[in-house]
Amino acid sequence: MRGLHPCNLGWLSYGALKGDRILIVVNTVGAALQTLYILAYLHYCPRKRVVLLQTATLLGVLLLGYGYFWLLVPNPEARLQQLGLFCSVFTISMYLSPLADLAKVIQTKSTQCLSYPLTIATVLTSASWCLYGFRLRDPYIMVSNFPGIVTSFIRFWLFWKYPQEQDRNYWFLQT
Repeated sequence: MRGLHPCNLGWLSYGALKGDRILIVVNTVGAALQTLYILAYLHYCPRKRVVLLQTATLLGVLLLGYGYFWLLVPNPEARLQQLGLFCSVFTISMYLSPLADLAKVIQTKSTQCLSYPLTIATVLTSASWCLYGFRLRDPYIMVSNFPGIVTSFIRFWLFWKYPQEQDRNYWFLQT
């Protein structure tokens, strides 16, 4: 994920509307960490104007979304359903985005562009959220995180089929 992703803020709003403290706490921490990432990136980025423009555009789009959900959808149940669907679409797209490298991996027969630790983290977090959604009987949480499990297993298969060559200088950091 790069920058402030709508997933954290969307799920934070969904959790607030639903009164789910776990969703609120986890996504507040996620949004704070992503904000710190943006600030650190801005500090070291040579093209600050472009990044500031992108960040301002995203914040504008997010404000429009919040205006829609909180002002134009007065029924709390309808708002919860629409916000859950909105969050699900963004979460699914986030989990499917690593598959864009699939053609490159197959063409080059190399998984150098994939991160094994990130794949492990993705399968663990998406499985945890699926189980949490199942426990709550919340289809938005459960279904939206299932693609993370599927895409992780696709990446595990790619790591098995095209093993990475270990860099001898960094053998102790390899997983």
